[in-house]
Amino acid sequence: MFRRTAMAGAFALAASLGLPAQAQAQTEIQFWHGLTQPLGGMLEQIAADFNASQSQYRIQATFRGSYPETMVAAIAAFRAGQAPGIVQMFEVGTGTMMAAGRAIKPVHELLAETNTRIDFQDYLPGVRGYYSLQDGRMMSMPFNSSTAVVFYNKDAFRRANLNPDAFPETWEGVEAAARALKGAGHACPMTTAWPTWLMVEQFSAIHNIPLASQGNGMGGLNAELRINNPLMTRHMNNLVAWQREGLFRYGGRDGAGDALFPNGECAMIFASSGLRARIQREAQFQWGVGMLPVYQGTTPINSIIGGASFWVMNRGPNAPRSQAELQGIAAFFAHLARPEVAAKWHTDTGFLPVTRTAYERVRASGFYNEPRNAGADVPIQQMLRGGGQMTENSMGIRLGGFVEIRTIIQEEMERAFQGQQTGEQALNNAVQRGNVVLRNFERQNRGG
Repeated sequence: MFRRTAMAGAFALAASLGLPAQAQAQTEIQFWHGLTQPLGGMLEQIAADFNASQSQYRIQATFRGSYPETMVAAIAAFRAGQAPGIVQMFEVGTGTMMAAGRAIKPVHELLAETNTRIDFQDYLPGVRGYYSLQDGRMMSMPFNSSTAVVFYNKDAFRRANLNPDAFPETWEGVEAAARALKGAGHACPMTTAWPTWLMVEQFSAIHNIPLASQGNGMGGLNAELRINNPLMTRHMNNLVAWQREGLFRYGGRDGAGDALFPNGECAMIFASSGLRARIQREAQFQWGVGMLPVYQGTTPINSIIGGASFWVMNRGPNAPRSQAELQGIAAFFAHLARPEVAAKWHTDTGFLPVTRTAYERVRASGFYNEPRNAGADVPIQQMLRGGGQMTENSMGIRLGGFVEIRTIIQEEMERAFQGQQTGEQALNNAVQRGNVVLRNFERQNRGG
């Protein structure tokens, strides 16, 4: 009798404290991401912080390879009925994911069904617009949004008698700087990471020229590539000539060129603002940050975002998520939207502060005024160039199959760098091959 009374009292005490009478299993949610170290570890720490903040849900964050590899793995897992609850998808996969139908759970539906509120009006317009429908409904959860900037070696600039405190504003100035660096004995004056994002997509945006028709695909599936225009052709021919002259080094596809700057090999790199964390950790020299240059006679406008967002996936073709899983995912997304989380991610990594509140929080802290953080606000300033008034050429890109199109452009660029064709031929071939991908995607998703 005493034992029964004591047990009843224990149950009552647990209930009064809001504790489970016996350990309840947490709802585990698989989260696949494509960030290498150190960024991957920072992202996994955010998931760990969320897990520690409550006891109902556990986000299991796992690196699944590069962004394209993560996309392929997620699609295969969905077909097998084993898709993760959350998958990180880079921005050029947005058009493909939006057309994925029952494979995804739109974020606006997730939040409505779980009665969760996230103030997306607080998100930077360029970020919010990339991942929403034309009516403003959010399809995915913005997180690690970046833009492209230039990192340059100030020590190398000094040795070449260049101003270490001012990066050239024009491509003509960049070419002159590259010649000076080569003359001073630097074997690799400049390189680029993410060749198509930097030298085609960002180039087109800030010069206000179309990458594709239909507002770069925002207006419909019947878009066609427009990258073989006169200015883009001029730039691609220049890159090929600079490579031949030893002023420019092609560092490889996607992020392969990232390592060439922090290890000191190349004096200038056009790269994601998110490379900042690695440079701070590895570089053994003084370095600076500059805005992307334009050709003389061009008034630059805003750059576009890169990085990635988080998509909610159904488990399989006939396997939607449980209500508990949806609640957990929504709670995690609300955690990511907290100003202190977004602000810390920005200051730790160099990615954009995706909300105005996070940006104001960082600015008020004096972070940008500290010498060690000089240039950390350059990506934000660049996003607001042209008064922050985006055009249909600088809103972003929403082309179906664009991951494949990026590969095609890189293949054609490589053939040009190897001397097999001109820059102009590379762009013409990329347009022809890329439009085949667009038409195939249109046929597969017409009316969907």
